[in-house]
Amino acid sequence: GEKMGLVGLSYLVQPTEGLCVGPAVYGAASGQRGGFFTIGAEAALCTRVYGPLNVVAGVYAGGGGGAAAPQGGGLMLRPHVDLLWDFGPLRAGVSWSKVYFPNGDIDSDQVGFILDVPMSFGYLPAGLSSTASWGGQRGGMGFDRVLAVAGAYAPRGNSLGISGAPLPSHIGYVGARAEAQLWPALYLGLEANGAASGGVDGYAEILGTLGTDVPLGDSGVRFGGRVAFGMGGGGDIDTGGGLLGKVALDLNVPLSRDFSLGLEAGWASAPQGDFSAPFASLALRWALDPLPGVAPVPVRQEWSAGAEMFFDAARKNGSERDMQSVSFKYSRFVGNILYLSGQVQSAYQGGAGGFTVGLFGIGGLWRSGDGLLAGAELLAGAAGGGGVDTGSGAVVKPMAYVGWELSPAASLRLGAGWIEAPNGQLSSPVLDLSVVFAFDVPGRP
Repeated sequence: GEKMGLVGLSYLVQPTEGLCVGPAVYGAASGQRGGFFTIGAEAALCTRVYGPLNVVAGVYAGGGGGAAAPQGGGLMLRPHVDLLWDFGPLRAGVSWSKVYFPNGDIDSDQVGFILDVPMSFGYLPAGLSSTASWGGQRGGMGFDRVLAVAGAYAPRGNSLGISGAPLPSHIGYVGARAEAQLWPALYLGLEANGAASGGVDGYAEILGTLGTDVPLGDSGVRFGGRVAFGMGGGGDIDTGGGLLGKVALDLNVPLSRDFSLGLEAGWASAPQGDFSAPFASLALRWALDPLPGVAPVPVRQEWSAGAEMFFDAARKNGSERDMQSVSFKYSRFVGNILYLSGQVQSAYQGGAGGFTVGLFGIGGLWRSGDGLLAGAELLAGAAGGGGVDTGSGAVVKPMAYVGWELSPAASLRLGAGWIEAPNGQLSSPVLDLSVVFAFDVPGRP
């Protein structure tokens, strides 16, 4: 009889007319399960029925859980049918869906509401060199910049966790943001962070953000502020049903043509729970959009989806057990070999429902010319949940892989490596099998 409200965020592209695919995440936003998240993939048929009326029918599959919910191993399935009305700059409507955890005790039918914002970006199949058709289109998957973030919350002295124990004086987190400039002084974006220190491993937050900034003279420094709203919880932090809001001021200082440093200070609050804290962060900001008046060049990007096996993953009860997770990766090349990558994994089997990993790092890819690939990468980030012993939440993950090109745009890759929690007992070998889709976007020379 318990009720829990979910909020979902998805990023869908159309590789062919009428087919929408991409990553998605769902998290608790009402009830008593703040910190419940699942991460997975969505595939749907998107059809215009008549005039502005659209029908979307598809299925989401992912892994996750948390907040002591009965998710079992963590596998979540969500078939759905949506009716959307096209208002021009956005589409809105209603959705019927079924949320089912095959190896858990969650099984529900419900009606929800949908808001869909169309975006576009310049695109070329991988390996083509002509940029004549790109015009002035965006080059960053619809986003103009991405940010790698490190920050800390400072909870009030009398703040208590769900367990009743006092929260630590400082909670460190790492994460990422992606932002799109709507007008010269207004932008919107997405934000995801996870705990990396402070003894609250498993805490995570995913928010949408709206902000503004203005130049301070001709120095390139910009001053602004933003608000963010979404879902957060886990790691003994009391966010109630999971709703989380932020307000902040920030200063952006240029470091080079493409990179700048962001300094931010603000306040976060969970209106349904007891968590409320000031925070401060530093962000390395990477501009993706082509420069005005400068001819863009092709920049390789890769999306991948797959599964990972963690062997003998240490649990907080002292045991060890294998677990399996879904995996999603996005990489953008900064040369012919070198790339930067952001990745997320979430358990769907192995008794670790709710275990999630968020990583970013650097890698290299070598192509032989006859279809063979080899690569290596070094990643770091935050992980927690599902009873896995990650200590304070910080993890490092070196990986190496080989692959085979199925076509110029698609490849199959097998990877092996290690995941290590410096402050916890997790120290496990990892196997990864991924399907990778590569393409070019307009970028800065």
